[in-house]
Amino acid sequence: MLQNTPMLIRGIISTPLPSSLRLTTPTPRPKNVVVSAQTPTSTTPIPTNHSISDQALESRGFVLRRTIDDLNLDDLNTVFVAVGFPKRDPQKIRLALENTDSLLWVEYKKTQRPVAFARATGDGVFNAIIWDVVVDPSFQGIGLGKAVMERLLEDLLSRGICNIALYSEPRVLGFYRPLGFVSDPDGIRGMVYSTKHKKKKK
Repeated sequence: MLQNTPMLIRGIISTPLPSSLRLTTPTPRPKNVVVSAQTPTSTTPIPTNHSISDQALESRGFVLRRTIDDLNLDDLNTVFVAVGFPKRDPQKIRLALENTDSLLWVEYKKTQRPVAFARATGDGVFNAIIWDVVVDPSFQGIGLGKAVMERLLEDLLSRGICNIALYSEPRVLGFYRPLGFVSDPDGIRGMVYSTKHKKKKK
């Protein structure tokens, strides 16, 4: 449903962060394209160079997590709402995460709360789609979104998954291009089933 279409990484840093948390990596400017996809082949090298290492993240007070253990769903819901998602039923979030093939989130050690998150679903062999890429607005612009996406892609590619797609708002597509995503590869256009569109036709 369109309600669940990800509204990816939005907003700006609302409060200044200590200089120890700031990264020097520049944030790419978004382009005006809606759907993007990546179709690596079996010979595509798996990226292992991260823009920021696990150790560097930890030195800035962040911990990378790959399971839903210790993930407070109410806190995650707060991040979803902060970036513009509708508030979700925590039980439905849990069910969605239990049916997720790969996920990664960043915990801010000082508060023990999630500040960045992304997940992927798919058939586990050929196809995957990335959902719910979010960064708490207070922590945007310091490389957490890129850190999460790099590791999520690395996990999917290491399994030999050859088609990876996501939905993106036009203004943030520039964030995904340096990660290997392109819009309309080989003329393929993305489509989403829309009950709203169907109702308008009646």
